[in-house]
Amino acid sequence: MYHLVIYLYLWGVAVASLFSAKVRKMWRGERQAFGILREKVDPEASYLWFHAASLGEFEQGRPLIERLRKQYPDYKILLTFFSPSGYEVRKDYPGADIICYLPLDTPLNARKFLRLVHPKAAFFIKYEFWYNYLHILQWHGIPAYSVSSIFRAEQVFFKWYGRSYARVLNCFTHFFVQNEQSRQLLREKFGFDHITVTGDTRFDRVLQIKEASRQLPLIEAFCQGRPTFVAGSSWGPDEEVLIPYFNRSSRWKLIIAPHVIDERHLQEISSRVKGRVVRYTQTTTEEAAQADCLVIDCFGLLSSIYRYGRVAYVGGGFGTGIHNVLEAAVWGVPVIFGPNNGRFQEAQGLMAAQGGFEIKTKTDFETLMKTWENDENLLAEAGKHAATFVHSLAGATEKILQELTLENGSLRIKT
Repeated sequence: MYHLVIYLYLWGVAVASLFSAKVRKMWRGERQAFGILREKVDPEASYLWFHAASLGEFEQGRPLIERLRKQYPDYKILLTFFSPSGYEVRKDYPGADIICYLPLDTPLNARKFLRLVHPKAAFFIKYEFWYNYLHILQWHGIPAYSVSSIFRAEQVFFKWYGRSYARVLNCFTHFFVQNEQSRQLLREKFGFDHITVTGDTRFDRVLQIKEASRQLPLIEAFCQGRPTFVAGSSWGPDEEVLIPYFNRSSRWKLIIAPHVIDERHLQEISSRVKGRVVRYTQTTTEEAAQADCLVIDCFGLLSSIYRYGRVAYVGGGFGTGIHNVLEAAVWGVPVIFGPNNGRFQEAQGLMAAQGGFEIKTKTDFETLMKTWENDENLLAEAGKHAATFVHSLAGATEKILQELTLENGSLRIKT
């Protein structure tokens, strides 16, 4: 059944590539991957292979990539992506020696891939369970690790119809999972003992990002010392909830960094805001200082922008799911998000720590904002809780490294 789904997917991608530029990039990238590998793989070198579906998973795995590269400088790094949103943004990442798409998970592609690379160890970040690649790694005795993975009872592995696919889990040498619930589930359902609860490497990554953040003079000019609200990775439904409040308040400056940056969406935002709106790439510091709303119309700045906020909102919670709440929380600001957050452990933890806040309606948002406006100490406490939460859960990368050792040229679990 898995192989039928893969081949149907392959056909669907080929058709969709005729109509979608994003799908076309992925389709071409996968077809070009073997050429890249034939050209760039050094047959005399030893490779550590990291696979991330997209940009978020790459950022999650990045602390481990960089620590292993530093600790084992004689090994080269191969980094593969599934999605254009990962590859197109990080194809020039200097921390890897080879970066390409991962060819679709067919038996033939898996065999070709292993013949070209033959890595000394493979690391699959979070939700990556490629049946054929993992089985051929196991067949060749190459260690395969699941990093920062999380398991829930509703996943296909634990359903009657997913029993055959669940065999892919037997291919992992070790699971580095985010929480105790994941370990218990794998033990109870499959009898696995090769599991370590390390937490989530994203906490390490956001601390790295904070350390490397840059000051943004235009943002500073815009804020002018006034309290600033930062809405990051927002979608239309998020903006419909937020903007009416700021249209009635002269106290706050508003920064919106939408998830989708295209002209139609940017114009929608401008039409909804009653005050003066400027775009980051089209304004000066003098103009920004006079504006009420600053729209970020470029990528790569959001993690640094959160530092200027008194309150942050992370979008996606009125759609398929929220984006990265940790990038905001690390700056010691309370983080608000929409109701679709149940699958996101970091959001649940942030709420439990009293640094994260769920809203379901415009009224919820207005009530929360007015509460903080009337009690500055309460607002400050919420921000402290957010920062403490992030710092308290850092260290997953170090826990993983403590479990690994170099043995016969491969990275293996210490015995």
